[in-house]
Amino acid sequence: MKPRISVLTLGVTDLERAVRFYRDGLGLPTQGIIGREFEHGAVAFFELQGGLRLALWPRADIAWDSGLPPSPPCPTAFALGHNVSSKAEVDAVLKQAEAAGGTITKHAHDTFYGGYAGYFQDPDGNLWEAAWNPQFEVGD
Repeated sequence: MKPRISVLTLGVTDLERAVRFYRDGLGLPTQGIIGREFEHGAVAFFELQGGLRLALWPRADIAWDSGLPPSPPCPTAFALGHNVSSKAEVDAVLKQAEAAGGTITKHAHDTFYGGYAGYFQDPDGNLWEAAWNPQFEVGD
């Protein structure tokens, strides 16, 4: 398998609310919800860096498509990392996420590796880390 991840899909319970959080609250670009004409097809895609896309898809539809039974989400099963170029930008991202309806789970703090990071959850409990790592160069 070649390392070609092109889409990260987050399961959500309320697709319209999730789109508002990511589009209106965090400012991620999207064409909105598409695929409503298909049973289990409503999804929203957001353009990320380098051609990567974030997809929001109802959890019930992911369960149907994957053949797995619906189950309670585990907020620590994975976390998406959003690396930024300064401590101030970490604080700004956390503030923006909270204003958009997200929940701060760990306020920004100095980390053991010499960086600065904090965590938030989107309205569906998906976990994000906003981090400044002095070892990473962050491009636009």
